[in-house]
Amino acid sequence: MRKAHEKRKINTMNEEVTFIGFGALSIGRDWGLADKERPDEKEAGIVLNSVLDLGINLVDTASAYHRSEERIGNSISNRRSEYILASKCGEHNDEPSTFYDFSYKAIKESIDRSLTLLKTDVIDLMQIHFGPEPEKVIAEGETVRAMKDAQKEGKIRYLGASIDGELAKQCILSGDFDVMQMEYHLLNQENEDNIKLCEEKGLGVLIRTGLGRGLLTSKALQAEFKPAKLGQMLELVHNDGELLSTLALNFLYENKGISSVLIGTKNLDHFRKNIELLEKEFDKELLAQAIMIGKN
Repeated sequence: MRKAHEKRKINTMNEEVTFIGFGALSIGRDWGLADKERPDEKEAGIVLNSVLDLGINLVDTASAYHRSEERIGNSISNRRSEYILASKCGEHNDEPSTFYDFSYKAIKESIDRSLTLLKTDVIDLMQIHFGPEPEKVIAEGETVRAMKDAQKEGKIRYLGASIDGELAKQCILSGDFDVMQMEYHLLNQENEDNIKLCEEKGLGVLIRTGLGRGLLTSKALQAEFKPAKLGQMLELVHNDGELLSTLALNFLYENKGISSVLIGTKNLDHFRKNIELLEKEFDKELLAQAIMIGKN
């Protein structure tokens, strides 16, 4: 079995997800380092169906991803049994922008809207899409209360939170959540202890920006500004962008506390390429050196 298709169990959900998941941001919202324009409806449908055809069984979206939920509903709701569906609430779509509202009423309405757009009876995982005042959202508790009520009503199955650092730790220990979505990659290893804590507690871990928002790919060679750590890593791999991606992906793969790494793209070739790079042979000593560069 290819590494991308390895199933990892999320104990709190009693579900298995493929190590590579699909992040559906850029199929619905203009996003990216260079080519920011989202694909049209037809192309988005081709990408979504092809991801499922590749054997990927986790699709992660959000209300804030503009037309993403709608396109998932239009394109693959007929294949609903083939994937674990994750979405987010709290940051709301107001195309071309978004806004935050974490009140009980707004969250309940957002979940209902997501169900309609996704053309499904239940969303497997609903995550809090935190904004500028996450401490306030956690302290007030309205968002979690609304999510738990939606769970009791059978609209969502499990609860998650997309947050980092000390607040992520607080969420893990709260007992309210089944899955945490966090940033983690070779250039930013700050959530390492949170991932270990999730593993101890049996919580699932979804990784966003596992390729450093494109910096741990061949795009790094064209980047105008290179963080010092990135410059050292590029020297280590002799400016081989593909090798850098191989190391970055296998850094995540070797951490058994990680359930799935969300790879977001509107370009199917890029998605396939990442699956290939995960499989490439690499020098484990080189990876160890890259990890140390990232930690220092």
